[in-house]
Amino acid sequence: MTSAPSPATRLRALLPDLSPLRSSADFRLLWIQGLVTYFGSFMALIALPLQIKELTGSPLAVGAMGAVELVPLVVFGLYGGALADAVDRRKVILGTEAGLGLLALVLLVNAALPDPLLWPLYLVAGGVSALAGLQRPALDSLMARIVPHHQLTAAAALNSLRWQFGAITGPAVAGLVVAYAGHATAYTVTVATFTVSVLLCLRLAPAPPSPDSAKPSLRGIAEGARYAWNRPVLLGTYAVDLAAMFFAFPNTIFPFLADELDAEWSLGLMYAAGSVGSLVLGLTSGWTSRVRRHGLFVVFGAAAWGLAIAAAGWFSDVWLVLLCLAVAGAGDMLSGLGRSTIWNQTIPEELRGRLAGIEVLSYSVGPQLGQVRAGAMAGWTGTRSAIWGGGVACVASVALLTATLPKLLTYDSETDEDAVRRRAARESSPSGV
Repeated sequence: MTSAPSPATRLRALLPDLSPLRSSADFRLLWIQGLVTYFGSFMALIALPLQIKELTGSPLAVGAMGAVELVPLVVFGLYGGALADAVDRRKVILGTEAGLGLLALVLLVNAALPDPLLWPLYLVAGGVSALAGLQRPALDSLMARIVPHHQLTAAAALNSLRWQFGAITGPAVAGLVVAYAGHATAYTVTVATFTVSVLLCLRLAPAPPSPDSAKPSLRGIAEGARYAWNRPVLLGTYAVDLAAMFFAFPNTIFPFLADELDAEWSLGLMYAAGSVGSLVLGLTSGWTSRVRRHGLFVVFGAAAWGLAIAAAGWFSDVWLVLLCLAVAGAGDMLSGLGRSTIWNQTIPEELRGRLAGIEVLSYSVGPQLGQVRAGAMAGWTGTRSAIWGGGVACVASVALLTATLPKLLTYDSETDEDAVRRRAARESSPSGV
């Protein structure tokens, strides 16, 4: 008879799986690089809309950032996916990281002017969106090459933990820095973090494309889109995430929510609360490495996100609002773990960059459109109704998409044809690609 697991054993089973950090030097480098750059990025992410709010006083002007960022993200995200399949992914990551640092420098120079200008803020927002669209497919498609197949869920959890750390510390510190030291100081921190990031990226090993790769083209992008369209599981991950972010991404109107709740001091906490919830889930994510039904993560996580956002818009007590935002963050992370694992487990190497470009659109276009929706609806019906109404619409859309694409719910990494084929290809390749 076997004895029951001890409390210490149960605790270890919940802790994050660190095996990807031990087995891959490039994963360690990218993890540290991301930890540094996310902190600086979130400083700018909070300082930029606050600066627009100070210059204009308009929720629509703040929400317009989403419209400015949308077209560059779509165009360069799709092209970046094709580029990642055709050139050395290390060079793409390095070049775009340097470009993002230069744009942060533009923000710093503008903030240092006696009378900062409004148009450079939108220009930089569009430029950041374009460079992020180019970079993310290269970054995302690199994961399945540098991390063993059975460690992909653990790698996704560790990447999320890294992101959440930046998302918590960046906004919390940015709110204080902007309030007491000004926007220029926040942008200075951003420039410094991108400088460190570029130095770390220089140490990455080359990641050349496959020998038979073709130049980036519309035909190649269309080939990737056809592949995704003919895979109901992949299509479901994209559609659920797009719907969840479009209807229930109210971050851009948090400054106005804080004003309505008479709790201006809570703005940084509102931006950080979702990441706190994600962090709690990430710190207890060891069990996720043993799950095979990752489609359930996608659906239930997105539904939990929508319900929690709806509750955040309904409550008037700021602490209950912050708690709901934390629960929403946990749901979002759960859904993200499912999406990332399914993508990395099923997509063939020769299409990984182009599919990563589509993935960028699925988890980036939604928030951009969501900013526009939230800002416009807040100006029309009020801040609170824009938030809770979006949460309700999110839950309804997730339910409808799940009924339309049932294979997402039944996905099993041990039996899905694409996952089995990808695992066999990885195991049979001498390079592990």
